[in-house]
Amino acid sequence: MRHGPAVRRRKLGEELRKLRDRAGLTSPEAARLVGWHQSKVSRIETGRSGVKTEDVARLLEVYDLQDPQLRLLLEALAQTSGESGTQWWHAYRGLLPSQYRDFISLESQASRARTLETSVMPGLLQTPDYAREVTRAMLPGLSAGKIDTLVEVRLARQEVLRSRDPLALSAVLDEAVLRRRVGGGPVMKEQLRHVRAAMELPHVRLQVLPFAAGAHTGLAGAFVIFSFPAISDLDVVVIDHLASSLSLERKEDLAEYSAAFRRIQEQALSPQESLHLIDDIESGA
Repeated sequence: MRHGPAVRRRKLGEELRKLRDRAGLTSPEAARLVGWHQSKVSRIETGRSGVKTEDVARLLEVYDLQDPQLRLLLEALAQTSGESGTQWWHAYRGLLPSQYRDFISLESQASRARTLETSVMPGLLQTPDYAREVTRAMLPGLSAGKIDTLVEVRLARQEVLRSRDPLALSAVLDEAVLRRRVGGGPVMKEQLRHVRAAMELPHVRLQVLPFAAGAHTGLAGAFVIFSFPAISDLDVVVIDHLASSLSLERKEDLAEYSAAFRRIQEQALSPQESLHLIDDIESGA
């Protein structure tokens, strides 16, 4: 188990090593061509240190990488494998824990997210009022100003669903998520309407796991599986706890959680059936 930046560094290093091998270069030869000591190339390839975007660009020129999509992804990985970079969430680094910033960096790079939520609405689908109530409940004692800032961050994250190349989101919600009256009736009505609108997006698939399903794999807790373009083995599972999160990257873990998500989807209502249940719950909210 590793946290976000370590996962990114190791994956970036693996891909750079593959490209070097494909270019027919040894580590010392690559270092000489870019004017570095061989130990720097070694540290980058083993994930022991972060790397600047411009350094990755220099290596990719030496390795003659022609795939523009892969180039962009590797340069983005360089930005998020450490604490440097100019992504929007760095403006909030004084308030956001590093693990939350890591999560946002994964989410912003991903092409697909599969998520199971058992307690609250996925952050990407929350309304401002719902997000405010959840934040206030989870972080008691936080000032109103800081709560507002965290809600601002939550809403900024949702841009991944509205971008030109949006994140494909597959979400399964336990029925409890819909029935828990966060903020009271008016807040929940607005939230449920917001979810219904999101379900009309072609890149959003939402299913409800009804109480009638009984015991299911998801009882172990919520999780998210992020998948990335160009490099299939970058997939990572993120499991959130109250004060921390864990990133799982082993192929065995990914296979286990992917299979679990498929089973949960099979137990859940279809999107259309889920929509009917949401309508029923909204009418009584």
